Amino acid sequence: MKQLLIVAHAPSENTRLMAEAVVNGVNHPDIEGIACRWLPPLEATPEDLLGCDGIILGTTENLGYMSGALKDFFDRCYYPCLELKQGLPCALYVRAGHDGTGTCRAVETICTGLRWSWIQPPLVCKGEWDSEFLKQCETLGTTMAAGLEMGVY
Repeated sequence: MKQLLIVAHAPSENTRLMAEAVVNGVNHPDIEGIACRWLPPLEATPEDLLGCDGIILGTTENLGYMSGALKDFFDRCYYPCLELKQGLPCALYVRAGHDGTGTCRAVETICTGLRWSWIQPPLVCKGEWDSEFLKQCETLGTTMAAGLEMGVY
């Protein structure tokens, strides 16, 4: 069974709902060969990253940047995983109060350094809260899980 790791910062009710929507998407009834774990960035370890076959990152936009918690995850995991996880399929969703540009650029720069492979452009849920964000996050989870299960990524 392939392992999908979700490392998502969820400091509010809405961002928790977004992370749960990603998990729900991964657990779609038509997908059987994927196990998923959601960990807050401050709890995720290099060992968690080394044990996964794909990763979905979730963050809030904080002053035009990723959350400090997600940055901490990268700081702790970058060098222990650099040579061992090249080509890891990855995806990103951002809960942005503005446009999410700086947040996406920062995360993409780090993931490019890790030589991870993007499965799609980042999902940026921007502006006022919209329940459509949950559907988009669920679709992201299903897309990643289905691709991993079929061996596309």
